[in-house]
Amino acid sequence: MHVVLAGGGTAGHIEPALALADALRRADPTTGITALGTERGLETRLVPERGYELALIPAVPLPRRPTPELITVPGRLRGTIKAAEQVMERTKADCVIGFGGYVALPGYLAAKRLGVPIVVHEANARPGLANKIGSRYASAVAVSTPDSKLRGARYIGIPLRHTIATLDRARVRPEARAAFRLDPNLPTLLVSGGSQGARRLNEVIQQVAPVLQRSGIQILHAVGPKNEMPHVDNMPGMPPYVPVPYVDRMDLAYAAADMMLCRAGAMTVAELSAVGLPAAYVPLPIGNGEQRLNAQPVVKAGGGLLVDDAELTPQWVQNNVLPVLADPHRLYEMSRAASEFGRRDADDLLVGMVYEAIAARRQA
Repeated sequence: MHVVLAGGGTAGHIEPALALADALRRADPTTGITALGTERGLETRLVPERGYELALIPAVPLPRRPTPELITVPGRLRGTIKAAEQVMERTKADCVIGFGGYVALPGYLAAKRLGVPIVVHEANARPGLANKIGSRYASAVAVSTPDSKLRGARYIGIPLRHTIATLDRARVRPEARAAFRLDPNLPTLLVSGGSQGARRLNEVIQQVAPVLQRSGIQILHAVGPKNEMPHVDNMPGMPPYVPVPYVDRMDLAYAAADMMLCRAGAMTVAELSAVGLPAAYVPLPIGNGEQRLNAQPVVKAGGGLLVDDAELTPQWVQNNVLPVLADPHRLYEMSRAASEFGRRDADDLLVGMVYEAIAARRQA
């Protein structure tokens, strides 16, 4: 069996695809896997690092919503669809699984031409244009949120890295806090704006850090590799404030933390819910509002807080985050609510949908 993954551009598209690839290989180590990508996407680094074949095709950016520019897309897509077809013919693809992004639409259209079954996974609460179109031709559609608007979709969550999906935060906590030079017993706030960091979150947490520390809270702050690292003088006897440029072991960071201050990308929300880590979500104030929609279900379930970017201030953190971290019972209840909402088995469920799509086509 050989499958082609179509989900490039951003980590939000690539990581679920790679999590599925890992799950497919766990189910059958002989499974062939090729990921479509473009020269400009993060997949040029992430896919080879995980040991999978990457096939590059031309990039054709899609408008985020219907605009006059949309009528030019078919003409610009012809070459990239042909390139995707050649990949599928070369690999004798049995299924194409798309996750959105630049390469998803040409992947779907190439698969439709060749009669290759299509499975679509949509991570965001508000579907992107590529997956809206792809879902019309798909044998199966999976979504990350129970109130998705994609017709006929099955709610499974988001495929996660195995190290995250199987994380036991309580068991790993001593190792995790030692790894980050944190106190083993103090309430811990994890702060991250994603792989590149977020200036707004950085500025706010640096201003409020002394207040949190004086209240007995320690901080692990992933600043972002391109952002300026804060100068920190940890006073003797005060809880530590540990800034790092980047965290490459998010499983350890989640295990070390009691709560997180973060953006609300679909992958972040899915990971925190799966591991039962409550969070204060600060949706990115650009785009089409999907980050707020991503966070709303777990916040409604009691597993997090939600604040607009413009309303995130040191005072808001002091008034809303500090009381949670200072209340073990509330932390426990929010953690339980998040974990009840989270899904840890989306990768295996999606593997089953892929197998079903392939079996149905072979029987047709």
